Amino acid sequence: QVQLVESGGGLVQAGGSLRLSCAASKRALSTYAVGWFRQTPGQEREFVSAIGWSGRTTYYDDSVKGRFTISRDSAKSTVYLQMNSLKPEDTAVYYCAVDQNTRYSEYPTRIRPNYDYWGPGTQVTVSS
Repeated sequence: QVQLVESGGGLVQAGGSLRLSCAASKRALSTYAVGWFRQTPGQEREFVSAIGWSGRTTYYDDSVKGRFTISRDSAKSTVYLQMNSLKPEDTAVYYCAVDQNTRYSEYPTRIRPNYDYWGPGTQVTVSS
């Protein structure tokens, strides 16, 4: 069982930055690909970004490409999502997730149902 917890959310003005962190128990993240998703009320949870287990491969949704950067610190078993040039439409609850079939995989998936373990989420609110 992988337990994940996100942190770093908050309220920021448009154009500002936040860095989200995803930590896991017992260094569980260090060998898995990790994804970030976000969800607004009444909407489906959508893919934001993902990173392969070594950090060499990263994927981004077009809506955040060039503004968000995903990275990982395997020694700390933590994955980060640096969010710059935030827009009001980035307002959502952000979740990190692990697909248990991606151990030592360089190719994370963008497909939400493939992910097995989820954190409780962290709220990001961007004011205009």
